[in-house]
Amino acid sequence: MRLTVNGTLRNLLVEPRVSLLDALRDRLDLTGTKKGCNQGACGACTVWVDKRRVLACLTLAIACETREITTIEGLADGGEPHPMQSAFVSQDAFQCGYCTPGQIMSAVAFLAEGHPTDDAAIREWMSGNICRCAAYPNIRAAIRQVCEQAGTGGPDAAG
Repeated sequence: MRLTVNGTLRNLLVEPRVSLLDALRDRLDLTGTKKGCNQGACGACTVWVDKRRVLACLTLAIACETREITTIEGLADGGEPHPMQSAFVSQDAFQCGYCTPGQIMSAVAFLAEGHPTDDAAIREWMSGNICRCAAYPNIRAAIRQVCEQAGTGGPDAAG
């Protein structure tokens, strides 16, 4: 099969039952996307397929053959971290860091989807991404920082 991952067309041989997560990690060596629960409950494996967030552990790789896949490795622009990546660092929005790639991918998509950016909305729209270290206040602060830097609002903006 052929997958377009982070703008690059990649060829790989996988069985039809292989998940997108396993194809990315085990066949393409893109290990930034994490395998958490492997049941779709934690969000650690969040990637984008055609610019929409999906859980890679629940998505078959074969279903993505004609689609554009973006992983955490593809988020940086020319070697410069994405503003959300920088905000996660400056707001200390991680502890163990295991959920961080999925949190960042979901947070960038959350903002692109145009949802309100108050704390209640952030909690709701990020609820599919679990942080077992409970860094949620800092994650929300990182998202608000990116909103403020982009001029799209702050903690009370309506999106």
